[in-house]
Amino acid sequence: MPARMEDHLDSFITHMRLARSASEHTLRAYSADLIGLFAFAREADSDIDQLLVRRYLVHLQKAGQAKSSVARRIAAFRAFFKYLVKRELIDLDPTEGISGPKQSRRLPKVVSEDVVTQLVEAPDCRTPTGIRDRAILETLYASGMRVSELVGLRADDIIPGVDEIRIIGKRKKQRIVLLGSRAMEALSNYIEFARPQLVAKNPNPPNALFVGYRGTAMVPSSVQRIVDKYVEQVSDTLKISPHTLRHSFATHLMNHGADLRSVQELLGHESVVTTQIYTHVSRERLKEVYDRAHPRASSEAENLER
Repeated sequence: MPARMEDHLDSFITHMRLARSASEHTLRAYSADLIGLFAFAREADSDIDQLLVRRYLVHLQKAGQAKSSVARRIAAFRAFFKYLVKRELIDLDPTEGISGPKQSRRLPKVVSEDVVTQLVEAPDCRTPTGIRDRAILETLYASGMRVSELVGLRADDIIPGVDEIRIIGKRKKQRIVLLGSRAMEALSNYIEFARPQLVAKNPNPPNALFVGYRGTAMVPSSVQRIVDKYVEQVSDTLKISPHTLRHSFATHLMNHGADLRSVQELLGHESVVTTQIYTHVSRERLKEVYDRAHPRASSEAENLER
């Protein structure tokens, strides 16, 4: 019965946390997904088999769940049942042969190089928080790191004069990210002038590189608020997240001739397939340039010549 499987939910989540280094966000999502499946099985008064899993997925689709949400649930179910089969807690995987819904691949949102320049130069560097904000924006765009990786940086991760940082990315994997001269200068100014003033307000200052107004370690939502603040200063319509800067970093590299494998390594993608979406973004950009610049690219140009 479903209750027997429910008894193993906590051990599965612990396994995902320790053995797979899954993020807390993923763990919460997987737990909720499996609890939803268990509840559906109880309501149907049925064991969890392949038929019930299919019925549940149909139920989710009819309820208006997005394809991406249904696909994530399938991933959660597969991981859970694989865990149970491997430990001989069940004989068969109910998700065997079940494929997820086909999803249209959404292109990542990016902003132009001019907009990025306006954004990173928006902070008022006459104040400690302005110097800090400039360093945050420069570092995000220069390195392409995730916001979780940024707030995880320690003060001693930055070596003066060294244009690279060793960071801990997804699944606790280490990688090297690079910094341009402007990011290095912004970080140097922050570490030398601004950070000491900010941590002085905290009797027990953290080792975190980036700290808030009261000298406490920053969290991802703090960085989002900083980005929002300066986006409002440069545009009335744009919506930019810290991850938008990561997408823009990768796309701008591709636009300027960087090879796919290098961008993959800088982003910390496990598979080059994940990185390939940026080649598509670059192609779309090339098409736009071509359509605007080539005299015979559009039907309007042809009509004018006739």
